[in-house]
Amino acid sequence: MIPHSRKTSSARALARAATASALLVYVHTALAANLEFLHDTPLSYMKQKDIDSVKQAAIDALNSKSDGESAQWTNEGLGNGVKIDATLTPRDTSKTGDRTCRVVDVVLNAKGQSLNLNPRYCRTGNAQWQLQKKN
Repeated sequence: MIPHSRKTSSARALARAATASALLVYVHTALAANLEFLHDTPLSYMKQKDIDSVKQAAIDALNSKSDGESAQWTNEGLGNGVKIDATLTPRDTSKTGDRTCRVVDVVLNAKGQSLNLNPRYCRTGNAQWQLQKKN
């Protein structure tokens, strides 16, 4: 026979575990619901190869295009059955000493939907472009 206090402790622990599990399911569901708006955007169709390729296309545009001059990108040949394309347009070049910063407007298109991104990159001298976090 199990003493009463041990039964009570076990019951409380079981209740806490059940509550924690229910809370995790609720939080996961709420987060998924909050991100539901991303369901049909081009990002939802992108695979890692697409992401890596469009990142490189952004760097190439930063290196080779003037402000307002666009470059085109497509995921053709990357193994994704969904056709995704993008227009990348650098703008707002600014220089402070040997530090250069630029924004690149990226318009991604897939399945009739588009998504606009505006990442900012900076570099010092001829170093690699570094994506800047927004404050």
